[in-house]
Amino acid sequence: MTSPANSSDMRTTRQLLEVLVCPITRTTLEYDSAAQELVSRAAGLAFPIRDGIPIMLADEARELDP
Repeated sequence: MTSPANSSDMRTTRQLLEVLVCPITRTTLEYDSAAQELVSRAAGLAFPIRDGIPIMLADEARELDP
């Protein structure tokens, strides 16, 4: 059973994904909840989420494995 807080978090995540795009390619992002990252397949980068805040800086992003 999902708690109201989790439901709200998922709604917020979906809304963020609709607004946020990759700062390099301007393409959509995927949310990786396990790693707490926003993934840009087009750029081959994963942007960290720290304390609930997406860090959308290329210098802070992790390169995806090929």
